Formats: sequence, structure tokens, C-alpha cells
Amino acid sequence: MAVLTQEQITLVTTLYNNGQIQEAIDKIKALDKDFPNVPLLFNILGVCYQSIGQLQEASQAFLNAIKIKSDYTEAHFNLGLIYQRLNKLDSAVKAYKNVISLTPNYPSAHNNLGIIYLEMSQLDFAVEHFEWALAYKYDFAEAYNNLGATLQKQGKLDLSFNNFKQAIAIKPEYAQAHSNLGNLFQIRGEVDSAVKSFESAIAHKPEYAEAHRNLSILKKYSENDVHITQMKSLFSNTSLNNSNRMHLSFALAKVNEDLGREDQLFECLNEGNRLRKEQLNFSFDKFEKRCSVIKNLFSTTLSIIEKPSTIRPIFIVGMPRSGTSLVEQIISNHHQVYGGGELEDFSHIINSILQDELTTDKASLSKKTISSSRQKYLDVLSRFNTTKKIITDKLPLNFRYIGFILSAFPEAKIIHVKRDSMATCWSIYKHYFSSEGTGWAYSLEDIAKYYRLYLELMEFWHEIYPNQIYDLGYEDLTTSQEEETQKLLEYCELEWDQDCLNFHTNERAVHTASLMQVRKKMYQGSSEVWKQYSAHLEPLIKGLGF
Repeated sequence: MAVLTQEQITLVTTLYNNGQIQEAIDKIKALDKDFPNVPLLFNILGVCYQSIGQLQEASQAFLNAIKIKSDYTEAHFNLGLIYQRLNKLDSAVKAYKNVISLTPNYPSAHNNLGIIYLEMSQLDFAVEHFEWALAYKYDFAEAYNNLGATLQKQGKLDLSFNNFKQAIAIKPEYAQAHSNLGNLFQIRGEVDSAVKSFESAIAHKPEYAEAHRNLSILKKYSENDVHITQMKSLFSNTSLNNSNRMHLSFALAKVNEDLGREDQLFECLNEGNRLRKEQLNFSFDKFEKRCSVIKNLFSTTLSIIEKPSTIRPIFIVGMPRSGTSLVEQIISNHHQVYGGGELEDFSHIINSILQDELTTDKASLSKKTISSSRQKYLDVLSRFNTTKKIITDKLPLNFRYIGFILSAFPEAKIIHVKRDSMATCWSIYKHYFSSEGTGWAYSLEDIAKYYRLYLELMEFWHEIYPNQIYDLGYEDLTTSQEEETQKLLEYCELEWDQDCLNFHTNERAVHTASLMQVRKKMYQGSSEVWKQYSAHLEPLIKGLGF
């Protein structure tokens, strides 16, 4: 019986290492005729296919290797990598768990599993696996960085800071860790330190387009700023991928806005938005179907009778860029209130319910489902390191789920922030959102269409829940700050607190796009800025019916 020799294996690996991928594939296929049951050959074949982007062929090769040798740890790991790239996250989780069951001390499998759990917002599981990765590999800079990102999402900013710093201490040239540290400084309002971190990220990785965009947000550009030349040079590189081109487009739009170059501003904005829309592939059909399902579910109101919770949530909803961050900053400066920020947890809880409704075509909610949603969300709120019992949740797009909120939390307060429609939509268009749930925000026509659907849904909620939703006008707040703040606190059943007028002194971490504005005193006139760009906003003006 012929035996595969080390020389034959070396020949294949040498071809691969020399970049002769197709030659390596051809050689492996030739060898496979004589050695059909050698798992190593299939594993190398999978790696070859993976390197040239043929992911389906790669996954099949790794599966063949595992079929021959079920305990082939490396093949399970490589299969996890493929599923991760294909965004088949459940399959990737299974593959990495197979790796860990075979070889518990496999730090890269723990790290990758943590990344998936982070993407799925299962943060406790993510932390657990990053910590295991570090237990098995104490100098694993990437795991420190990923753990820092997860802890930041959990609101544990000091621990997050320490992990980013540790990642950089191990790997000083680690650009992503420098950039993540910059984001954290920005959240904490430490602008100078944030700028230095983003500059460090760029110094170590000049082509790091996302770091350029983050830096652009914090700067006020003048004509001869060397950063402009640096970004333009990078943008002119024909090999630049679309993701980097998109980040740079938004950064250069900020440059042109600062320099008053209107035509160039929109040239960059249009390109950045086009690329981001292409990246997210948003479907209005799916969103409209979801709105229809929601309305059917709440054709009659439903609420549960539960014992009162010691924690009372305040939901601040509306369109993004409508002033929700400002309102949370005001309320969270009250001595009885803790500012929770943009919590995605309730949205995730409801999305799993809606997914079931969309697949089964049933239009009913059980009290058990609502009660479960309530308990899951209370568990989230109870994890905050605070003794305060009133907690704000400022995820603007929770306006979609007001029926679920008031069913699960009859005691909740809902503040709906309204702002001039053109001001809101213009602000959305010039902003890059990191969330993938904003695929509608990258064309003027789509923004107008989404805004109309938002108005329809809010009208529906007001009809179903009369007098239970507090409408707060952003422009009213900026012109009559004290009067509107008094009315707001009365609705929230909070006593007057003078500190609410000094919201700009609040040093809490702010995670949203408005983090710079909310640290300044109240100012008026921002809702009029769009008018100077009206010639470029015709699709939006038409779409909103002006």
C-alpha cells in the first residue's frame, strides 16, 4: 500500500507558501487519486481554496478532512473560519466548540468564539471566551483588544481601558487597539487623548481609513492641514477597497464641510453613502412587512400584571439625530436617574420574537412572551453598577417597539423627541452609523421614505396608547430650556433638580454621535443649517413633501 511521503507534502506546502495556489490545488488533486483518505491533504486543499476566496470549496474540503478524521482539530478550526467569513455564525460556533471540546487550550478558537458572541450581543459569553483565550495565552494582544471592546459595550469603561492599554503594551504597533482606545477617550469626553490615539493608529497603519474618519470628527480643518493631504493621497490609491473608500469619503466630507466647499462636500457624501448602502443591502420590503406585523400584533392592547419592579425604565425614542442624546443628558443629570445610553438589549429581545412571528404568520402575543421579555430586560438593567432605580434607555429606533415596551412595562415612561424633519434627515445623511440596522440612512430618497414610515408608526402608537407617550419638541427645548425641562421632569414623575439645566457638566460616558454636542451648553439654530444646502437636498425635500 502506497504511503504519502514527507517530500510530497513538502512540495504541496512549498507551492502554497510561494503563492502558487492553483499549482498546489492541482498537485493535491493528483495526489488524492493515489491517497484518497489522507485528511491532511484535504485540510491543505481547504487552506488553498480559502486563500483565493473560494469559500464553498474550502468548507467542503475541511468537511472531507473531518469525515475521514473526526477529531482533526485544525480542520474544525479552519471550518469555523470559513463559516465566520460566510456569516454562518451558528455553524461557526458549532465548529469552534468542536475545537474546544477536542483541545480546550486552543486560544484562537476561544478568541474567535468570543468575537462571534460579541457580534451576536451575547456579551457574557464573549467575555468568558476572551478570558479563556488569555488564560491559555497571556500575551494574546488581540484577545485583550476584543475583551476591551466587549467590556466597553457592557459599560465597564475602566476595565475596557485597561485591556486596550494591555493590548498596546504587548503590541505597540497594534493600530486597532489604538483606535479603540481613541473611541473610549472620545466617549469619556477626553478629546485631546482621543486625537492622540487616532493619530497613533494612523502612524502605525497609514491606510487605516476608519481611524482617519474617527479623527476627522474631532478636528476643525484649516486649508493647509497635513491630514487632508494624507487622506487625499490614500483616497487616490486605485487598489483601495470599497470599505476604506467609504470611510475616507465621510472623512473628506467633514473636511469640505469645515472648509465651506459645498459641491465637494456633497460629492464626498454621495459617494460615502452610496458605498455604505451597497455594503448593508437594506430591504424596505422586509421593514414594511415588519411594521405590518407589529401593527397586527397590537390591534388590541395587551399588558401583564406583574409585581412592581424596583427599577423603572425611561425610554427615549425618535429618529436618530433628533436630539435624543441631549434629552438623555438632561434627565441623567437628575440625582435619581442613571443614564443607560443606547441599549440594544430590548431591541434584540423583541427581534427574536418578531422573527418567530414573521416565520409563522401568527398575529398574537402571549402574556408569557411579554412576561419573559420583561424579565430579560430587567436582568440587563440590574447589571448596571448603580444604586439609582430609574434608568434611561436612549436607543432612538425603539420607537418601533413602543407596543412591546408598554405591554411589558406599563410603568415605563416613553419620551418621543421630535425635531424639524429636514434638519433631522439632513443630519442623518451626513453621518456614518456603525450599526447595521440603519441601512435605510444612506440615500436621500430612502431617508425620506423611512421618515414617513416612522411618522405612520408613531401615529399608530398614539392612537393605541393615548396620553402614554410624551412628545418633546427639540426646537422648543432649545428655545425654552427651563420650561420644557420642568414639563419633562413632571411627566417622568421626578422632582425638580436644578442640575438638569447644567446637563453639559455631566461627565457620564456618552456613546452616541452627539457626544461632542451634549458636552456644550444649549444652543439654538442647528435646525436651520440644512437650508444653506437646499439645492443639493431636492430628493429629500420632495420625499418629505415640502
